[in-house]
Amino acid sequence: MNVIDYKDVEILRKELVVLKHVDLRLSEGEFAYLIGKVGSGKSSLLKSMYAEIPLYSGCARVMDYDLVNIRRKDIPMLRRSIGIVFQDFQLLTDRNVFENLKFVLDATGWHDRSEKEDRIEEVLSRVGMSNKSYKMPHELSGGEQQRIVIARALLNNPKLILADEPTGNLDPQTGDSIVRSLHEIADQGTAVVMATHNLQLVDQYPARVMRCEGKELIVY
Repeated sequence: MNVIDYKDVEILRKELVVLKHVDLRLSEGEFAYLIGKVGSGKSSLLKSMYAEIPLYSGCARVMDYDLVNIRRKDIPMLRRSIGIVFQDFQLLTDRNVFENLKFVLDATGWHDRSEKEDRIEEVLSRVGMSNKSYKMPHELSGGEQQRIVIARALLNNPKLILADEPTGNLDPQTGDSIVRSLHEIADQGTAVVMATHNLQLVDQYPARVMRCEGKELIVY
């Protein structure tokens, strides 16, 4: 099954064409790198996948959602089925790791307290951060914060994770471990799209490559 299916899609920002004639299919458990120069459309493509940027032409589906005709009320459910990993973490600085993750579960309709606690423990264990739930974000290294962000992205068992430059603020060794974690997540059945400038990581951990160039998406 295709998690992402774009056919002849055009992406605009402020009425300017960013990408045109985009054809892209990504299946369950597939890992793909998204590369290209700054301003080439990588972030715009990712944002289109969770309906941050509207699509006006072509056919575009993510899971069971038609992105061209999606209703505003359906966007929260689309986003609940996608895990998003940002370069700048975007953790809530006024609460500890457990409360950061609980905030997401509360916001996405989880009610049972013990189920929430079990799920938080599960995702922290999955990223090797089981003993950090009481820590405040500022007490964690950059790599640890990014692992918490990945745990947050996994909370609702997404079929797709979008990672926008997840190693951009990390040292090379820490960046390596984050990419390995994302590959392991893909191996367990979750599709992953990772935007990156780091071609060394692409060489080191091979996967499918897509390049934004000349307002087009070139899929290798």
